Amino acid sequence: MAIQRMDNVGIVVEDLDAAIAFFEELGMELEGRTEIQGTFADQCTGLDGVHCDIAMLRTPDGHGRIELSKYRNPALITGPRDQPHNVLGTHRIMFAVDDIEDTVARLRPHGAELLGEIARYEDLYLLCYLRGPDGIIVALAEQLR
Repeated sequence: MAIQRMDNVGIVVEDLDAAIAFFEELGMELEGRTEIQGTFADQCTGLDGVHCDIAMLRTPDGHGRIELSKYRNPALITGPRDQPHNVLGTHRIMFAVDDIEDTVARLRPHGAELLGEIARYEDLYLLCYLRGPDGIIVALAEQLR
């Protein structure tokens, strides 16, 4: 049996409201927020005493989703938020956008910082990587017509 679909990408954040605002500015839609705790949460995560707030956001086409989690318990484990793109186990989330320069400009007030610059890949795409809330690397791609 094959997988049915990719349901979502989960990201742990320190400031849930700021992360929601960032992804909403990007164009994602908040599906809802809830609080998670109990035996099932402990069992599936392998952690004890899980208590967290989550928010689910979806892309406008309804096919992509991000689950943002802010842990109340156990305590959040912090690490460097400025890791480069080539660190094992970390990568990025990529979004297709209509206007890359406008998108970057709208995300800057939400803390977005370009890792390099907006680059042209042949005559096909404009691409960039930026760092969002809590060090999340977000890639943007604008297809050139």
